[in-house]
Amino acid sequence: MASNPDFVQYIVDQCSGAGEVTARKMFGDYCAYCNGKLFGLISDNGFYIKPTEAGRALLQSVAMRPPYPGAKPYFYIEEVDDRHYLTALVKATCSAL
Repeated sequence: MASNPDFVQYIVDQCSGAGEVTARKMFGDYCAYCNGKLFGLISDNGFYIKPTEAGRALLQSVAMRPPYPGAKPYFYIEEVDDRHYLTALVKATCSAL
């Protein structure tokens, strides 16, 4: 099941404090970029961030899941309503990548 475009835009808006955040449709779902750097995926209305130690230090809870079958596990982000949390997480992740 593909992600709802409204959910994708919500994630982009929530992370926008980290820089220029965009989402590009790829393989039926979306890749998330900050200032041109790929930092995560939006798949099946779920938000996934590339695992880094800097990101792990900020996570409210650590849940690792593959965003699609056959993928490596990413951090699965359940709490998407806290804009400040997501901004800090995206900034830390992008700095570490």
